[in-house]
Amino acid sequence: MLGFINLNKPAGFTSHDCVAKIRRLLKTSKVGHGGTLDPAATGVLPIAVGKATRLLPLFPENKAYQAKIRLGMRTNTDDLEGDVIETKSASHITLEQAQSLLPQFIGKIEQIPPAFSAIRRDGKRLYELARKGEQVDVPVRTVEVYGIKVLGWDMGEYPELEVEIACGAGTYIRAIARDLGSLLNVGGTLAALIRTESCGMKLSQSITLEEIETQVKSGCFSLISPAIALQHLPALILSVEEVKRWMQGQKLARSQLETPTLGFTRLNDENGNFLGIGELVHSETNWLIIPKIVFT
Repeated sequence: MLGFINLNKPAGFTSHDCVAKIRRLLKTSKVGHGGTLDPAATGVLPIAVGKATRLLPLFPENKAYQAKIRLGMRTNTDDLEGDVIETKSASHITLEQAQSLLPQFIGKIEQIPPAFSAIRRDGKRLYELARKGEQVDVPVRTVEVYGIKVLGWDMGEYPELEVEIACGAGTYIRAIARDLGSLLNVGGTLAALIRTESCGMKLSQSITLEEIETQVKSGCFSLISPAIALQHLPALILSVEEVKRWMQGQKLARSQLETPTLGFTRLNDENGNFLGIGELVHSETNWLIIPKIVFT
């Protein structure tokens, strides 16, 4: 089996739980995921099956979320899964006040990830240290947020701001919720999170675990082919002779290309079969296709 699944992860499942479930459903051990989702979060979790796991680093890193930020509350995990460590009435906060601060979270920003996160430090996950009650020194990281759009506002003692966030890899929405609450001097935590896009996969085209199970039992389940999942990469078609050399891991030379694009490229045979990933470079006399991931 070789391909991908655009999984709609349910609440209460870790990303690893989803991988384990799909391993059992498809009866294969080689399954991986692209981009961890917290257990309480739902939405797009890209899954790779078989040798397609080697292709995950080639996917686009941009992500998109719908999030609800609850003001007036702080938790030790920066979401509602953790213990509440402080509450403060935020009924006086207005949408205009909250919205006016959002530009501070757009662009390349310095962010301190939550103490309860999967980041490794000295070989251990931060959440493992935090659960033991150890003092966690969380390193600051630079992330990029492309845009934040307000979707809704619910007033009350603990008002909730619903937003749409487009961002790059490594961005913690929980940290944005926490920091927005700090700027408003009332505290903040993430109340709900849906990932609407990841690795070029969209929520509207996702599939649930229940749907996968039903399709597998009825014999109609199919994976997303690498040729479709990696459409953001340029493609080259190899001749029969080039395919033979490609399968042997040899570099391929061409004197000219119609639309040369330096970097990673998809390789297909003349029948449209996916052959792997090569890197296109230019030498003094010709173009070279250097094998990076070869599928036989």
